[in-house]
Amino acid sequence: MERSAICALTDKVAAKMQHLGNETGIKEECPISIISMDTWEWAQGVGLYGLYKYYRETGKTEVRDFLVSWFEGNLARGLPEKNVNTMCPMLTLSFIAEETGREDFLALCREWAQWIMDRMPRTEDQGLQHIVSGVANDGQLWDDTLFMTVLFLARAGKLFGREDYLAESVRQFLVHIKYLTDRKTGLWFHGWTFQGRHHFAEALWARGNCWYTAGVVDYLDIAEQLDSGVKWFLLDALQAQAAALERLQHEGGMWHTLLDDPNSYVETSATAGFAYGILKAVRLGYLESRFLEVGKKAAEAVIREIGEDGTVENVSYGTGMGATLDAYRNIPLCPMTYGQALPILMLTEVLKLAE
Repeated sequence: MERSAICALTDKVAAKMQHLGNETGIKEECPISIISMDTWEWAQGVGLYGLYKYYRETGKTEVRDFLVSWFEGNLARGLPEKNVNTMCPMLTLSFIAEETGREDFLALCREWAQWIMDRMPRTEDQGLQHIVSGVANDGQLWDDTLFMTVLFLARAGKLFGREDYLAESVRQFLVHIKYLTDRKTGLWFHGWTFQGRHHFAEALWARGNCWYTAGVVDYLDIAEQLDSGVKWFLLDALQAQAAALERLQHEGGMWHTLLDDPNSYVETSATAGFAYGILKAVRLGYLESRFLEVGKKAAEAVIREIGEDGTVENVSYGTGMGATLDAYRNIPLCPMTYGQALPILMLTEVLKLAE
């Protein structure tokens, strides 16, 4: 695709996300909507980040203006309680705060980052407990946490010159790798609990895995002065994951929602997250050039799932920790903000291929 066509496609996906509603009428499980773009939760946080990356790639000021307006509106309405998932919009706010110099935005970033350090519940080994809206999840580590909270903590460390924030972000990546990596495959389990010390259903869930693939490449951008040994360790985990993804990629370019279960459905948002992380990792030399074809094949599959009105199809609804593998197989499909955003992230890398 030519650059102009990629931009036009991204504009459609972004416009649809900005006005997304619950047209399918699916019953929401989260106390705060993760479908509507108007509310403050993790799904909207991923959406904002996708838009910000697109703005940075294209310089379209109308996208930046939407982001500023979104934060102003939510600040006026009042913010939800702090937790792993409601932390996600703060990543984008940290960039907008720096760019605009607005003290109200900067103050909010300082407050929420310090809350992570001082008050966010911890598990054994000082992992960030995956506390979410309405559920404490005592003693639990989830792979989602790195993208939803730890990226922002590292970003706040860079923004405010706080080495302790950056050091804590390193610890969280290492703790989550320690407890969530499946040593047999190189993939990640969705979660670990210290209460019983097990991986729940031992689900190698696709979107959960993509939070590492997409997140670690951006984390390395944020934590520029990272110790070389730590960087190598994080990239070793990425390389092991990518090798498994290469083996498990469906012939059509997507991945199954349970990566090792060909009877589970193929899922678009995870595929977009994998495509983004793999394409960026190849571009930066983190992965061997052979993975370029894996990423391009995935990107082409995601593009085929984008409708005429910009709706990204075959996206699974928000997925809590499953006690059985069937819990993952039975998650319904519907348009979601992150289902729009992860393809936007992916398209920013496809744009670079078109340069």
